[in-house]
Amino acid sequence: MTTLLIILQFIIVVVICIAVLLQKSSSIGLGAYSGSNESLFGAKGPAGFLAKFTFFMGIVLIANTIALSYIYNTSSGDSLAEKITVKNNSSIPNPPMSIVPSVPNNNENNITK
Repeated sequence: MTTLLIILQFIIVVVICIAVLLQKSSSIGLGAYSGSNESLFGAKGPAGFLAKFTFFMGIVLIANTIALSYIYNTSSGDSLAEKITVKNNSSIPNPPMSIVPSVPNNNENNITK
């Protein structure tokens, strides 16, 4: 169910982006390419239809986002970090003491005046 809603979320976002890019703006933008569609959408052109369609798709996007957040919050109370188990790896041996350098003791070397 979650996978279906995530795929639907991506599809809705792409559709909203296309609808916004097709709308006419003050600087024309990509709305200039939809000029031949005026007879399909009526006398006012696609402006009214695309504005209503964008508003409707925005509402669907918000509803889908709320549904996704509800499903994620109720599906599992544990986070992935809480499910990690730490295993001790005893196959790695400790290095021999002859390889480990010794650290000089600074307390013996201090000269007090």
